[in-house]
Amino acid sequence: MPTLRKFQVTFDCAEPERLARFWCEVLGYAVPAPPEPFPTWDAYRQAQPPAERDSWFACTDPSGEGPRLFFQRVPEGKSAKNRVHLDVRAGTGLVGDERLATLEAERDRLIALGATCVLVQTADEENESCITMQDIEGNEFCLD
Repeated sequence: MPTLRKFQVTFDCAEPERLARFWCEVLGYAVPAPPEPFPTWDAYRQAQPPAERDSWFACTDPSGEGPRLFFQRVPEGKSAKNRVHLDVRAGTGLVGDERLATLEAERDRLIALGATCVLVQTADEENESCITMQDIEGNEFCLD
């Protein structure tokens, strides 16, 4: 039997803490405690050399079930479509108009946080509705 491994999802970005806090709001994740021995994130930040300050941030699933999300600052901006994206399961188990209404309500909540709606795909004979979004730095994700 294969060994199951824990994993994290890493985002390259311009503003790690800002993007991490956005995803905390999207997923109900939490900002972990700062590294020991620092009592606050501000204290940790101040102890870092200027070039390393704000170079990374993370958020975690408070239940411990979902993967850790890690955000690292990179100098270049996003230039192409993501090869990997998150599917945020907002409409699981719902179908038809009820599913679409639930997805649209979540879309509106996320737009208020700074996300952008890219495409609303309504149900057809083969597929249920889903909504393609972009986070505050342009990374694609889906509401499904």
